[in-house]
Amino acid sequence: MKSKSLVRSFQFPVALEAVERRIYLIRGSKVMLDRDLAELYNVRPIALRQQVKRNRTRFPDDFMFRLSHEEAEALVSQNVIPSRRSLGGHLPYAFTEQGVAMLSSVLKSERAAAAILSEVEGKVL
Repeated sequence: MKSKSLVRSFQFPVALEAVERRIYLIRGSKVMLDRDLAELYNVRPIALRQQVKRNRTRFPDDFMFRLSHEEAEALVSQNVIPSRRSLGGHLPYAFTEQGVAMLSSVLKSERAAAAILSEVEGKVL
């Protein structure tokens, strides 16, 4: 389930495999979960969720959606996540490629800034 376009969003010191193995097919879209993105961007998951809530208008349904209880349970049963407890008591957000790019613009971390610069440089060059 590799998505080259989602992987291209991460142009900073992160192993390609670390990104690729965190891409899931949910509701027919290739997505990354909030907890995985928080780890990759080197921010706390709660900080990521807070920024999303503060900037909700930047994340329409085709950029991000919240998993249902059934979808979260399916991830547990498929060993994608170890247990519901590992989600920190919250249903995770799933981000599409556009959501990942938008998330880079609202997070305040060195890695998020590096991702934005990589995107801009890639479009300018």
